[in-house]
Amino acid sequence: MSTETSWEKATFAGGCFWCMVKPFKEWDGIMDVVSGYMGGHLENPTYEDVKGGESGHLEVVEITFDPAVFPYEQLLDVYWQQVDPTDAGGQFHDRGHSYTTAIFYHTEEQKKLAEQSKDALQNSGRFTKPIVTPIRPAERFYKAEEYHQDYYRKEKNHYEEDRAKSGRDEFIAEHWEK
Repeated sequence: MSTETSWEKATFAGGCFWCMVKPFKEWDGIMDVVSGYMGGHLENPTYEDVKGGESGHLEVVEITFDPAVFPYEQLLDVYWQQVDPTDAGGQFHDRGHSYTTAIFYHTEEQKKLAEQSKDALQNSGRFTKPIVTPIRPAERFYKAEEYHQDYYRKEKNHYEEDRAKSGRDEFIAEHWEK
């Protein structure tokens, strides 16, 4: 494995951040996945600020990864398979701006790869509606409150109940497990 100096950051918004941590957390080459907020105008937002919709922020996961072990292209593949990229109003049962999708790029290379990945998905025929997930420059990341970190482990039963009723798993099965 390479050194910490070669690690990179990737930031994705995919609706509720509770559901976005686990799919990335278990892979070799993923050093950390942190729930937080990005893209808004309010400094030091709280969960209530973001959920209420007035902060302009999206719920995101910030991933620290070793690109020599788990390249950014693979992160994009995992990301697309967790979201409905055709829904501009939120994700599954979580509605509103703070739950919309976005890819926040940290480098020009990430921007290029994200745009290529989005174009490939759009042209794949997998979805009949257009891909609306924006690709945006990364902004300041605000770490979410501690109780949100690794929520799928800390509050396993609540996480599983919430995920089960969200419709996310059915969507993934319908569009990716064919």
